[in-house]
Amino acid sequence: MIRIRGLRKKLGTKQVLDGVNLDIPTGCTMVIMGRSGTGKSVLLRHIIGLMQPDEGTIEVEGEIVTGLREQELNEVRKRFGMLFQSSALFDSLTVGENIALPMREHTRQPEAEILRRASERLEWVGLRGVEDMKPASLSGGMRKRVGLARAIAMDPAYILYDEPTTGLDPIMSDVINKLIRSLQARIGVTSIVVTHDLHCAWQVGDRMALLHDGKVEFTGSTSEARETSDPLVKQFIEGTSEGPIHAV
Repeated sequence: MIRIRGLRKKLGTKQVLDGVNLDIPTGCTMVIMGRSGTGKSVLLRHIIGLMQPDEGTIEVEGEIVTGLREQELNEVRKRFGMLFQSSALFDSLTVGENIALPMREHTRQPEAEILRRASERLEWVGLRGVEDMKPASLSGGMRKRVGLARAIAMDPAYILYDEPTTGLDPIMSDVINKLIRSLQARIGVTSIVVTHDLHCAWQVGDRMALLHDGKVEFTGSTSEARETSDPLVKQFIEGTSEGPIHAV
C-alpha cells in the first residue's frame, strides 16, 4: 500500500497541495481526478520522489520515503514505472534503446536478455518490429505505447500514469485504457492514473479520488463515485459549470 498523510506543497505563492490524505491499496488502479492545475501531477511527482513536500509523509510498503537520501530514493524508484504525459522518450535513441535504457542502467542482465525483454514488452503493448525506429517517426499513440513499454521494462510493483490519454484520438485513447487494464491483470501491478478524462477514469479505475483546492475531497469505488450525492463529485462527473466548483 501507498499511504499519503498531510502532504503540503507551495509553489510560489500558490498552495498546490494542502493536506492531502490518500491510501492506495496494493493491486488497485486508483484514478486521481480533478480540474487542470489542481495539483494532480504535482502529487504524482511527490509519490515518485521527484519533488519533496513542505510537510507530510508518503509511505510505500511500510517505508516512509519522504526525506530519503538520493541513493536510498533511487532504490525505491526501481519499484516504480512512470508513463509521462509527453511520453518523455529520448529522440536520439531508437525505440529499442529507449526501452532497454532502465535495464542497462539498473540491472546486470546480459545484453541478449535485455533485448529479449524490450521486444517482449513492445509486443505486450501491441507493437512489434519497431525496435530500430526513432521516436520522431512514430505517431502520438505509438509514442505513448513505447513509453508504456519502457515503464514496465523492469516489472515494477507500481505504475504512475500522468494524463495517459491527453492528445490522443478517441480510438487510440481506448487502446491505451485497455492496455492499462490488461497490464494490471498480466503483472498484478498497482496503478495510479492522473486524469481529467472521465471516459478513461470509468474504464480503468477500481477506485477514484477527487483532488480539489489542494485536498482529496472524495475517495471511493467507481460505483460509489457514480452514486454519490457529494455536490463536488457530481458536478465534476456531470461536467456542468453550475455547482461548488467555480469556473476560472
